[in-house]
Amino acid sequence: MEILNQLNFARMYTLGKFKQSNEAAWDVKPNGFNNTIRWNIGHVFATMESLTKRAIPSYEPVNSEWLPLFVPGTNPDNWQVEPPAMEELIQALEAQPARIKTALENNIQNQLTEPMAIGKLYQMDTVEAIVQFMVWHEGVHAGIIHALNRATME
Repeated sequence: MEILNQLNFARMYTLGKFKQSNEAAWDVKPNGFNNTIRWNIGHVFATMESLTKRAIPSYEPVNSEWLPLFVPGTNPDNWQVEPPAMEELIQALEAQPARIKTALENNIQNQLTEPMAIGKLYQMDTVEAIVQFMVWHEGVHAGIIHALNRATME
């Protein structure tokens, strides 16, 4: 399925932007930004895990203890625990697409048990629609990581 290959492409691009970043700038939140590089990377990971669970209810998210740090509406200013280290995030991001692809590949045409809506703007009814959203979402955050890389260059 081509859409699952796009997950790999999006992740390759995100990892490239991530690896270009200066580790010293990972937790810097420049003026005009809501979050940091570390938060955006963790958010990409957590969102893919959460959306896969939404698409395939039997799926068990990996590193589920990270989810409360990176779900929408969270902010590193409010973290009460130590976030994952750079190496942990890289390893998790590198391993995730193959695992997610395996979970989704035989279910791509399935209807969702319960449709997923993005406000009143968009409703997703199939696993494929969720995967398309994952690819789009990752691209958005890869762009934010790119912007944060530029904003934190010394």
